[in-house]
Amino acid sequence: MITEKVAGANTTYEQDVSSEKPIRSVVKAISWRVVGTLDTLVVSYLVLGEGRLGEASAIAGVDFVTKMILYFAHERVWNKVKWGK
Repeated sequence: MITEKVAGANTTYEQDVSSEKPIRSVVKAISWRVVGTLDTLVVSYLVLGEGRLGEASAIAGVDFVTKMILYFAHERVWNKVKWGK
């Protein structure tokens, strides 16, 4: 759909409205947070040092939950924005 927008293809209102359902935002949020949390875990472990995997895991766990909620809210707000559609 993005390539169609960039290429200037016309889409209907129905296609735009149905393109991003809440469940899609949830799945995108979870999949992105898995990637982001692995990154946070590795970075936290490297910064905290060896033997501190428990603390690095705690940081990654809190990060996973808070950023998934923020990402979902961000996606839903942008889905309401008509600019660029």
